[in-house]
Amino acid sequence: MKRKAPLTPLTKAEEEVMQIIWQIGNCVVRDVMEQLGDPDMPHSTVSSVVRILERKGFVDHKAYGKTYEYFPIVKKEEYARQGVQSLVEKYFGGSPKHLVSFLVKNENINLKKP
Repeated sequence: MKRKAPLTPLTKAEEEVMQIIWQIGNCVVRDVMEQLGDPDMPHSTVSSVVRILERKGFVDHKAYGKTYEYFPIVKKEEYARQGVQSLVEKYFGGSPKHLVSFLVKNENINLKKP
């Protein structure tokens, strides 16, 4: 399904949580917290980030009483594609060739097979 409006860029914290949700799929906030690996992180902080992701249209939820199970509704590839397109437009005049040229020049990429 094609998205009409562009996705809102994610903050660093939102993207970190979204990467976890993409990785594990359906989850509750506790699952995200376990993957973050920060025992001092308050549940309310992670819950707030997940709700922001829902408002931005990246995740949705199913309610089971007071428990919410979240799941991604934007594919990781879709977000990546939009990010690359934005990068190409902003920094390379809309030309993917200019991006590839930049990468080859600056990353010492050898296109020939070894």
